[in-house]
Amino acid sequence: MARTALVVSAHSADFVWRCGGAIALHAEKGFEVTVICLSYGERGESAKLWRLPGMTLDRVKQAREAEARKAATALGVHDIQFWDLGDYPINLTEAAFFRLVDVYRAIHPEFMLTHSKDDIYNHDHPTVSAWAQNARITAQAHGHNPGQKVLGAPPVFLFEPHQPEQCNWKPDVLLDIGSVWAKKRAAIECMEGQEHLWEYYTRVAQQRGAQAARNSDKKIVWGEGYQSVFPHVVETLS
Repeated sequence: MARTALVVSAHSADFVWRCGGAIALHAEKGFEVTVICLSYGERGESAKLWRLPGMTLDRVKQAREAEARKAATALGVHDIQFWDLGDYPINLTEAAFFRLVDVYRAIHPEFMLTHSKDDIYNHDHPTVSAWAQNARITAQAHGHNPGQKVLGAPPVFLFEPHQPEQCNWKPDVLLDIGSVWAKKRAAIECMEGQEHLWEYYTRVAQQRGAQAARNSDKKIVWGEGYQSVFPHVVETLS
């Protein structure tokens, strides 16, 4: 059985900026990474597209999906899904909740990545974080669809919000993404609707790389930061 991982992304670009390195790194290691984009970010994160003459909601969605699919290919994503649950605000329905529970049980991810617990600038993000973690709990419940194999205890890592200092987010996991930085940068450049963020997230990767180097004996240039939700269970402290 293939090793798997799950990314729950509120909007179609979030997985690129915030965990593209982790996706590419694990894809190279043979993981089948599933990315679920709950929204296209069609209202709040597509300003460049809305400035074009004659733009419509459907055309914005189509453009954002095309960008995200291209980025997913660059990163080696195994399966990317677009659930179109609305944007600003996102509409997390009961049907979508149990659909996510089914995904957990279908792929049994070894780890899951999603948004920070707080984000005062975008309430879709923490809403999705709590919702995705709640679905994980339901997927672990023996009384939910008893004929299915229940989910184990995959660790959950919360990726970096746009302004971490304002969102009570502090990384306790620093990931070296140097070997796949070129793939992440290529994926970033696929997101043409938010070109203003390309250099910002390049600087974020350099900053996290510098912090990772400072906290290790390794020469690290490019990194990503994560906040773990649960304790790490290890067999050695070395």
